[in-house]
Parts: sequence; C-alpha cells; structure tokens
Amino acid sequence: MDNMNSLGIVSPQSMFFSTPLPLQSGAQISDYTLVYETYGTLNADRSNAVLVCHALNASHHVAGTYGDDAGTRGWWDNMVGPGKPLDTDRFFVIGVNNLGSCFGSTGPMHTNPATGKPYGAHFPVITVEDWVQAQARLADELGIAQFAAVMGGSLGGMQALSWSIQFPERLRHCLVIASTPKLSAQNIAFDDVARQAILTDPDYHGGDFYEHGVVPRNGLRVARMLGHITYLSDDDMAAKFGRDLRSGSYQFGYGIDFEIESYLRYQGDKFSDYFDANTYLLITKALDYFDPAKDFGGNLAKALEATRAKFLVVSFSTDWRFAPERSREIVEALVANERIVTYAEIDAPHGHDAFLLDDARYMNVVRAYFNRMAAEFSTVETAGACA
Repeated sequence: MDNMNSLGIVSPQSMFFSTPLPLQSGAQISDYTLVYETYGTLNADRSNAVLVCHALNASHHVAGTYGDDAGTRGWWDNMVGPGKPLDTDRFFVIGVNNLGSCFGSTGPMHTNPATGKPYGAHFPVITVEDWVQAQARLADELGIAQFAAVMGGSLGGMQALSWSIQFPERLRHCLVIASTPKLSAQNIAFDDVARQAILTDPDYHGGDFYEHGVVPRNGLRVARMLGHITYLSDDDMAAKFGRDLRSGSYQFGYGIDFEIESYLRYQGDKFSDYFDANTYLLITKALDYFDPAKDFGGNLAKALEATRAKFLVVSFSTDWRFAPERSREIVEALVANERIVTYAEIDAPHGHDAFLLDDARYMNVVRAYFNRMAAEFSTVETAGACA
C-alpha cells in the first residue's frame, strides 16, 4: 500500500432525513440517517464530484484512516487518494453508507420510531434502486446536481449502473467494475444458502436477537465462509493453500486439517465479530432483486435506452461470481444504444476480489479514464475552497 499518497486521517459525517423515502416494496422509511465521507475539494462549479458506491460488506469509509490506526484504512484506499487512480487532488469523492447497513446509516439495529425497539427483521427490504434514490437525496443536500462520475465494484457497480438508468442527466460517467446486470440462478442459490445459515441459527430469534443479547454467530460464520469461496478463484486458492495440511498429517476427525479450512474459519470468525446478521439478509436480497431488464421483457438494451453517460466497464478473467460474460452483456446493450463505452477485461488470477487489489493494468485503466475525465471540467486545476 502506498502510504505516501494516503489521505491521512478522515472523519465520517451524517445527515438526517425526515421526509419519507418510498421504497420499491411499497413500504417507506422516514427519520433516517445516512453516514458519508468526503475527500478532496469540490470545485467552483461543482463539476468534479465522484460518488463511490460500496459492495456488500464495505461502507462509506472508502479511503484514509481513523486516527493513526493503519488497521482502519478505507476499503478502496489503493484506488482513492492524492495521485491515485481516483485522484483527490482533482476530484471531490463521496462515499455513502447505504440504508440497512451496520456501519452508521439507519439499519435493523437502530430504533424503529414506531415501536421504540430495534427494527430487527422488520426493517423494510431495500433494493439497489432504493439506495440510489437515497444517495440522490444526499447529493441534493450537498448541492451536487450532477456527478462527474458514479463508480463501484460488485454490488457497487450495480448501483452505478442503476444511477445511469434512474438519473441519466445526473452523471457524466458511469464506472461499472466486476459487476453484472443481474444475478445468475447459481448466484441466487449461493445467497439463499447463506441466508438459511443465518435464519436457522437458534440465536437469530426471528431477527430480534438484539433484545436477547446474543449474535447468530454460527450462521454469520457459515454465510461468510460460503461467500468468501465465491470471491476467490480456484487458481488463487490453489496458489495460496493447495492441499497443505495445518499440522502436516491427517487428524482423522472433523476439525481443521487443511490450511484452506483454517483460512475460511478465520474469515468467518472475523466477519461474525463486526457484521450484522439482518444487514446480511437485506443486502443479499438487494443483490438477488437487481434486474433492470425485468420491466423490459428481459431486454437489457431497452432498459439502458434512457442512459446518457459515458461508461467504463471492467471485468476480470477469473471472476466466476460475476464473470466477464456478464460485463460484456452490459457493453453490448450500451453499444446497441450507441453509448460511448470503454471495456477492459483484465487477465488476473484473483477471482472476484481482484477489483479490490493492486493489479497494475487495472489501476492504469482506471487512472487513464479519470485523467481523460478531468479534462472535461475547466476549473479543476485551479479549484479553491468549496463554493
């Protein structure tokens, strides 16, 4: 990690909304808070703002650290910062924690004003489209009428794509990285098995485990272990772990024999310490429901007809969760609408997680794209204090 170009110490902010937000489910949520962070300086004509949308277990904390603790470094710190591909000396970057999350924005663990108790499983089901609507409200409050770009990887890429559909005039560029226009049946199956692990944990208590002072830890562990398998490629797991034995020989039991088992259990234990079970259910359902072509008879080109942005679409060769074929579907649908599209398929061994890593080719593609974008706003090089 390049510490010389780190943003340094950053601080989260929050904004309260009393006006009800109508949701796709027909429900609504009011009196909610969104937590967010900003990096860089908004230029005089407010043309250099970039919204970064987060993936499943990430948050508003995109870059920088809290205090001097390097362990609190933002989840995309290698991407965002001074001189980095998304250069905060040029761009004003916003990271927003989505509704339903467990990292500050209103979610299932917060008090439901109607009952005085935590929402628990009664927190309304949220969709990608709902998140985008909430993000647009935050942008309104920040005085940003149009983003230079909206970008994200994985689930964040779905949000970026949804922005281009719901608010075509409010972004000039859309960066969709390691994402998909909809989940395959296999992906939905993985999500459901993970949810069942949580729902059947005796400590889940129908979602009201907060009041019982417990955490459905076993369910969260299994959910994370299953999910983590899908984020890595077979080649990557073979290179890191192979069939290496932890103790050098078989133990002839059902404990940990192989190093890959030890690694997955470590990841599961760590996840269960910081993530919320109800949030996991909500976010995986949002993944499952995302399908902008659904209302257009499955025609993705028709769904993207209203878009006006220019696009960068990036995929990774060994990403079998959101395979390159899914990104090419997006590209083909955009080309059918005569949109300007840059597509990069990176030959990388790391599977889905490659979008978080430091592959030089990938970083250079993103850097070059933002460099070209910076030329579009005349005041960026002389940006002063926030207008």
